[in-house]
Amino acid sequence: MSSVIDPFNPAVPAGAYDDLLARALPVARQQRVWEPADGRLPALFVSHGAPPTLDDPQWLDDLFAWGQSMPKPRAIVVVSAHWENAPAALSGSTAGTPLYYDFGGFHPRYYTLPYATPDATDLARRVAGTLGYSPVHQFPDRGLDHGAFIPLMAMYPAADVPVVQLSMPSLEPEALLRLGRRLHALRDEGVLVVGSGFMTHSFAVMRNPALAGHLDAFDEWAADAAGRGDVDSLSDYLAKGPAARVAHPTADHFVPLLLTMGAATDASTATTAFDRAVFGNHIRSIQVD
Repeated sequence: MSSVIDPFNPAVPAGAYDDLLARALPVARQQRVWEPADGRLPALFVSHGAPPTLDDPQWLDDLFAWGQSMPKPRAIVVVSAHWENAPAALSGSTAGTPLYYDFGGFHPRYYTLPYATPDATDLARRVAGTLGYSPVHQFPDRGLDHGAFIPLMAMYPAADVPVVQLSMPSLEPEALLRLGRRLHALRDEGVLVVGSGFMTHSFAVMRNPALAGHLDAFDEWAADAAGRGDVDSLSDYLAKGPAARVAHPTADHFVPLLLTMGAATDASTATTAFDRAVFGNHIRSIQVD
């Protein structure tokens, strides 16, 4: 269980993130940038958290180490649990687009933390060209939401990689699989494809810790299915996953995993980057080639 005790009243808001920046920025700025000889980048599923992630030193260290385990991407396209729009649309891509602080009730500091990534206009154009329809709508004033910027603040704290967010066209697993397949070819160009959700996402377990066993069972099932590349079972998670409706009362935080599996070259290569329980929920995060 995380050492974070009260997510709404930390002793030093984002203090662990401040510590990470002090330690990690010099390393992050020197990270080698992807080259074609490196081969395609993996696709990732990240359990993204919210402001409490920035108060959890282990979570931040796990994310940073993950980012350092591969060459620095030339660009990142992320699909977050927190944006559904049909057909799939793009976030603002110009440098300086304000972040979308889509959370409430936290310390004021979290609404001022920046993540000012470079201009991503070329990336947005390239992503739009993969989607198979035109025009692709862009929301120029919608910056990255917390499902995108919270994990990336830890993985790439120098904020020196262009990022564009793509909406989920629906919450149907098959729709996310198809979208992932559309994005697959970008991985050969040094683009990191990220589905951002949460391996289990239940607020009820925070009120009733007795539910934790149900979430553990779902997490173990999902990890096994992903490790076998069993995309059919993952797509039918409500029927096949134990206590699926307890682990995911809504689909939004699970289906980004299908985006990641759809972007894979070989779904059976899925491995766990890190996992533990935070406030009773699993933050298992997955990498697939």
